Amino acid sequence: MGLDVVLYRALPAGSRRVSYVPVRVVPDNDDTLLELLDRIRGAGRTPLLDRLDPVGDQAFDARSVPTLLEELRCLADVAGSEVEAARVRSVVALARRCLREPGTEIRFEGD
Repeated sequence: MGLDVVLYRALPAGSRRVSYVPVRVVPDNDDTLLELLDRIRGAGRTPLLDRLDPVGDQAFDARSVPTLLEELRCLADVAGSEVEAARVRSVVALARRCLREPGTEIRFEGD
């Protein structure tokens, strides 16, 4: 399944329409993020991450990214291998980029 994380940029697409184009992707082909999320889900510390659906999509704009970054620390705390830690660091890098670059959002995209 997997839960890919994608940074999107909003581009004007005509009269009042916006088109989103992917800028960067952190793929989760091996379900690493899903396994990490299962370890923290429901503990009450990660309400944003608890809403993620392995078969749906969830978008976060720059306003919600500071909270998302706090919750990603919880994910990093349960990482038990370098592969897991590296995956979390990659997602954190996307979230930080979303904060720095206006007109971007980060999406968790399930299969």
